Amino acid sequence: MSEHINNRSDRNAGLLAFSRKLIVTGNAKDCIADYQSLVDTVTDRETMQVIDQLLQEDIPFEKVKANIGKLLNVFYKSLKSHVWEKPGEGHFLYCLMLENRAVEKVMEEMKQEIKTFSRTEKPDFERLKTLVSSLKKYELHYIKKENILFPYIENTFPQYRCLQLMWSFHDDFRRLLKTIDGMLNEKHLEPARLNKALGDLFFVVLPIIFREEQILYPVAYQSIPAKVWNDMSLQSAEIGWCYIEPPQIQNTNPERSGQNSNETDGAVDLGTGYLTPSQLILLFENLPVDITFVDENDEVCYFSGTKHRIFPRSKAIIGRKVQNCHPRESVHVVNDIVDAFRNGTRDHADFRIQMKGRFIHIRYFALRDDQGNYRGTIEVSQDVTEIRALQGEQRLLDWNNPI
Repeated sequence: MSEHINNRSDRNAGLLAFSRKLIVTGNAKDCIADYQSLVDTVTDRETMQVIDQLLQEDIPFEKVKANIGKLLNVFYKSLKSHVWEKPGEGHFLYCLMLENRAVEKVMEEMKQEIKTFSRTEKPDFERLKTLVSSLKKYELHYIKKENILFPYIENTFPQYRCLQLMWSFHDDFRRLLKTIDGMLNEKHLEPARLNKALGDLFFVVLPIIFREEQILYPVAYQSIPAKVWNDMSLQSAEIGWCYIEPPQIQNTNPERSGQNSNETDGAVDLGTGYLTPSQLILLFENLPVDITFVDENDEVCYFSGTKHRIFPRSKAIIGRKVQNCHPRESVHVVNDIVDAFRNGTRDHADFRIQMKGRFIHIRYFALRDDQGNYRGTIEVSQDVTEIRALQGEQRLLDWNNPI
């Protein structure tokens, strides 16, 4: 049947029908022959389009996630055989792929270490602890994708919803790494549990690399304008690179260059005073909190550029729907907050989390104009670790004990 399908819409319909059956049933062996030529010639773009369509259908997200690996295994041969023109040295995607080559080496060392302790009655896990610690650096790779690459893809490739799946697998990596790290610090470590968790980790990291380099990156390279990539690399410098030397990037569009800036000196009337744009920037960048502003259309308009942000941000998120700035599993919380603010039933929401040994207070406030109309949401995050430890009073200046 599929050998007669040549036009784009028919190809898409056939691929979607096959993919839907596999995702829903978990098994498409009985119909793969009917779609064999489509499966054998599926492209990166077609794969992203089909996954996008599946995620818009009435199929639970978790079912799509659970069976997406089976679908991509069927597409593997065709996707693997596609040779795309990769970007040159120093390019944003080139550097991401260098990080992948480096993490593959870490994973291979872990594999050898697992074999070693599996053959030993009293294994020494110190080397494995070191490798797991090294693997934590790789989260920077995912953070750059989530905060820089994903927003640009959303703006240039309409069928982008597969990014929700990829982000969910990023979070699986984070959870597994935290679990493994905890196991390695247990007094009575159970090797069988550790082996299972490490195996799960391998089945997350390595498939993501394939999906990046044979699906996501080729489509991104074709879709995102060439002039944008340099700025993406500049934004990456704020987040950081893992395992590799930072690429040398020239800022071809410098902003806020001191006295050479073209910014107006006109002061802004704030109601209770006047501040110039440069003073406003200094004010927001030196507040001891992270601020993000989302307007009434749920679009990110601003985030404060503080030196030590609690949560990573990049300029790529400006104009992005706030729902796309979070993993799929937490979008319902975002919508609950925004809906409650918009309909006026709530004015603020508070959260407290512990992250990397620090205690973080996260607050959301509804913004309303003089007529009570909802105009957006402000997120304020603060590291209150030291504040929580305060006792008594401090009425005198003490430079040696500032908090």
